Amino acid sequence: MAQVRVLPSRATKPRNTAKKSAGMASTDSDAIGLVIETFGRHVTVATADGRQLICHPRGKKNLAVVGDRVAWSTTADQGTIEKILPRENLFFRQDEMRTKSFAANLDHILIFLGAEPEFSEMQLSRALIAASAAGITVTIALNKLDLSDLHARSWMRLEPYRSMGLDVVALSLLSDPPIGLTALHERLNQRTTLVLGPSGAGKSTLINQLIPAVDLRTQEISRALNSGKHTTTNTTLYWLNPGDPDAGAVIDSPGFQEFGLHHIDVERLATYMPDLAAHLGHCKFNNCSHLHEPHCPVRDAASADPPLISPIRYSIYADLHDELTQANRAW
Repeated sequence: MAQVRVLPSRATKPRNTAKKSAGMASTDSDAIGLVIETFGRHVTVATADGRQLICHPRGKKNLAVVGDRVAWSTTADQGTIEKILPRENLFFRQDEMRTKSFAANLDHILIFLGAEPEFSEMQLSRALIAASAAGITVTIALNKLDLSDLHARSWMRLEPYRSMGLDVVALSLLSDPPIGLTALHERLNQRTTLVLGPSGAGKSTLINQLIPAVDLRTQEISRALNSGKHTTTNTTLYWLNPGDPDAGAVIDSPGFQEFGLHHIDVERLATYMPDLAAHLGHCKFNNCSHLHEPHCPVRDAASADPPLISPIRYSIYADLHDELTQANRAW
């Protein structure tokens, strides 16, 4: 991944650094813009002069994602992406068929969970590992504090993550006034934040409250399936204050089941899990998997009484280690 630093203001406020080519009729030739929405082969680019332009790639495949800064040109009313500027980071999602990039140049990731439907620790761990590998700061928000018993149970499930030093906040977006929204807004200020989470957690309600003009649709949870119904169909960037792009932006994305990790080296997996990483450095074997080898401090910590690593987290590590080992062999 490219490690070129992109300042937050440039990630949310495109700047035209174009040099005009002699003889070019278009004044937009090679302008710099920000991708704020993707749909199929086309994207919406926010231009330096405040317009929003539908653009397509120069070629058959669109590689641009929301958050990308791109050089673009126009011919009549058509916008064309000439190139994607170097990225600070790139985030992936994964389904049964493939791993696909979907957001770039992030300062912050908000993992948005609800007291119901019950969240998956595997999904949560995947998101945290992907963020750690990309060097992106994370906040975990647990919504629906008004469902006191369910929220208390979910809050206890997040105790290992709080013990790792992760930032975890409690919310109740449907309370009057909302609880925790001001504290959350402080974490979003002057950052480009990707909002991730399972459908039904209240993600659309959050975007509506942060940016009332967006007015996203919300749907009730399908209790029979213990999961939410998808309300977001494409990835979109919204400025927290449309009059001041430097105030920050949030990127809303569809609910999905898995976060792509196949780009991660299996030998570095444990380094992206803080509770395991705390015990690294003294294994007997340099290529220790932390699963079978003797004299492994990670294994010892997981099998201690009481365990120093959550059994669920260690089981997740074992499953992901096996998955990445198989994926690396396939490649």
